Amino acid sequence: MKIAVLVKQVIGSESALEISDDSSWVKEENASFVMNPPDHYAIEEALAIKEKIGEGEVVIVSQGPARAQKVIREGLAKGADRGVHIEESVGFQTDPLSIAKSLCSAIKDENFDLILTGLQSDDTGMGQTGVLVGELLNMSTATLAIETDIDKEKIRVKRELESGWFQWVTLDSPSSISIQSGINQPRYPSLKGIMGAKKKEIKVVPSQSPDKKQSIDKVFIPQTSKETEVIDTDLNSTVERIVEILKSEVKVF
Repeated sequence: MKIAVLVKQVIGSESALEISDDSSWVKEENASFVMNPPDHYAIEEALAIKEKIGEGEVVIVSQGPARAQKVIREGLAKGADRGVHIEESVGFQTDPLSIAKSLCSAIKDENFDLILTGLQSDDTGMGQTGVLVGELLNMSTATLAIETDIDKEKIRVKRELESGWFQWVTLDSPSSISIQSGINQPRYPSLKGIMGAKKKEIKVVPSQSPDKKQSIDKVFIPQTSKETEVIDTDLNSTVERIVEILKSEVKVF
């Protein structure tokens, strides 16, 4: 089975964020970049499926500037076989559809049997790219997978629904599946894996940037204000006013 794992490089949660001068995003100069945390679970699931089947190939695919190769190498160090870097020179991309089209343009000839993605990205949290890639490549799709039963003969996933409900679905091959965080315990790269990753192939292809359908208008820090209200009336009126505040403003009821 030929499996692709789509990973993304995002700003680390411990980075000090400062809004850019044009308010379009944050300043990335002093930020540290890491692999998108939900993508670790997708990589682990791909490796586990390959180990269960006993054969196949796991390919790490990432789109971004040159620094994105860092997260591809991390996936290779964990045990993936090779990488594909879709290199882009434009700024930060926020439109899931244009991103999905660029990814599909780069990997459509690979003919993957299975594409796995993390639940969503930690920066914009759209959670759409995996589904869009599956649709554009005419694949069956499933989201919020919390368990998989995949071998050479079948592709079954257990999906998380609302209110504590679950659903088992059987998918046709090829398939695109988004993996819920917590589905497994991601492995750490071994020293042998880290050394071996340096020798593994990373294919670099230019990004195809279709027209964007959506963009971020403005990034800003929410303004907060303090207001004090003195309730100086009789007891019944005071109680009524407090209840009204709790209902309409604090909204605890």
